[in-house]
Amino acid sequence: MSDDLHLLDDLMPWAVAPLRTGRAWVVGPDERALRARWDAFVRAEGDERERLFHPSRTRTLRTTAPALPGAPANTGPLSHETGPCPAPRRITHGPFDHQWLIPDHRLLDAARPELWRVADERQLFAVEQGHVPQPAGRATALTVSALLPDGRSPAGRPGRIRPLYRRPNAAEPNIAPGLLTFLGKTYGHDVDPEDLLAWTVATARATPAGCALPLTTDPQLWVSGVELGHRAIALMLRGTRGGEKPRLPGGRRPYVRAAIPARPDELRYDAEEEALHLGEGRISPVPSGAWEYRVSGVRVLELWFERRTESGEPGTLEAIRPASWPQEWTSELLELITALALLSELPTGQEAREGDRLTPADLVDARVLPVPASARRPASVLDHPEEGPGGQFALL
Repeated sequence: MSDDLHLLDDLMPWAVAPLRTGRAWVVGPDERALRARWDAFVRAEGDERERLFHPSRTRTLRTTAPALPGAPANTGPLSHETGPCPAPRRITHGPFDHQWLIPDHRLLDAARPELWRVADERQLFAVEQGHVPQPAGRATALTVSALLPDGRSPAGRPGRIRPLYRRPNAAEPNIAPGLLTFLGKTYGHDVDPEDLLAWTVATARATPAGCALPLTTDPQLWVSGVELGHRAIALMLRGTRGGEKPRLPGGRRPYVRAAIPARPDELRYDAEEEALHLGEGRISPVPSGAWEYRVSGVRVLELWFERRTESGEPGTLEAIRPASWPQEWTSELLELITALALLSELPTGQEAREGDRLTPADLVDARVLPVPASARRPASVLDHPEEGPGGQFALL
């Protein structure tokens, strides 16, 4: 790593490891299927319930666990559970994939409740993608989600989840103390947390040591990089924060040209026709940039399709899936194609990475680095009482 690059770990010091569900059946792309899995689970008794649950060292049918912040659920042992499914929560599953999760702490090996405490309508989560050696060219080192992300890496190498704010309601940015003030003096105008996040998205690269980025000394380069990053973030969010959903110009918008079958068995791309085939179904036009868009070396569209067509082992809860391709999946696919196409057309951010740079030594001289140990730990969030195991309220 170059001596004038900064590790994101120093600039956004509070990071959380990816969620670990411990069992695949609690996450899925279809909300109704999740509810059906829960119903099948609570109907089962004795050894059959245990087999369906898939116990681990952390979670068994006899485990009690506190309710997750903002997600009411029973807290007693699952061996006695007979109630309805907790309302599934929309999450970002890996990069760009919006799925559903049953938000019951008893089901999740490592739910990372510190993330749930700060997940609100003003929060943004930066998700580092695991480093995978790739050929030179565009590479997505950092994705941004307004939904709670699970932090999964498509290459199986987990990165880190970094909330932009340490407390609800956009209070206390997760940024090295003094950094925004220092940058404001360098560029001659205020720098807010979302500007720094935008610059990071535009300029960061994955390295073996973690996500790394330059900090320019040029105010004009800063402005252009921030503008590019904001455009990229808006496309990544896909309207989940109240903004407009991405749209391609008329004539370039993808449409369903042949109906997607109930169970498409393959996904292939015809570059000459700019068509995406899902079995006998066909969507076009699909720009090559959308098809080739990769994170950690994996095509995003292929991974999205695989997660909706894998069958699950017979006799398991994962095998409970929609009987046919839901219309919502088609709408999500068209939206994802649009976002990836527009992301692929954005400048690479190379210009913003050029010119004179601030070095880590400059931040040490400004007493921004090293960051205090407290900045790497979650803040105490006491906005509401949380129910502990067995129904009592937890003391935080």
